[in-house]
Amino acid sequence: MRYNERELLSLARQPAEKAAEIRMSVPKKGSVLKKRLVKLVVNFLFYFRTDEAEPIGALLLEHCKITKEEDNVFSISFIEEPERKYCFECATEEQCQEWVEALKRASYEFLRRSLIFYRNEIQKMTGKDPLEQYGISEEARFQLGAHRQ
Repeated sequence: MRYNERELLSLARQPAEKAAEIRMSVPKKGSVLKKRLVKLVVNFLFYFRTDEAEPIGALLLEHCKITKEEDNVFSISFIEEPERKYCFECATEEQCQEWVEALKRASYEFLRRSLIFYRNEIQKMTGKDPLEQYGISEEARFQLGAHRQ
């Protein structure tokens, strides 16, 4: 996926759905857990050094697997690159569970399934396709069973 760096920085400055200082490690040999400010904005997870305003990285929550590893540890790995695994250690098990749930709700796949569900519910109630007015009702990504390439 391509994205403009300036637009990504602008997105990183938006209000977060969830943010906290937690320990994380990146999928690099010898990587250790370091305290980072982690910020969830739409379906991007940004991470910052605790004393800097610019993010040092961003994860697009698409085609990824969010797994609770231990009581207060969860990971994000990518389906096409399972060795690319990011680990996060929270202060408590409750905080860990909150992050896992928030990240799963923010994934592209969850958002797509939700859109399709609500589209069908609106269509049942009104008899009209709510996406038709935008000229996108026939796009494959909005169809049940369609997978984005």
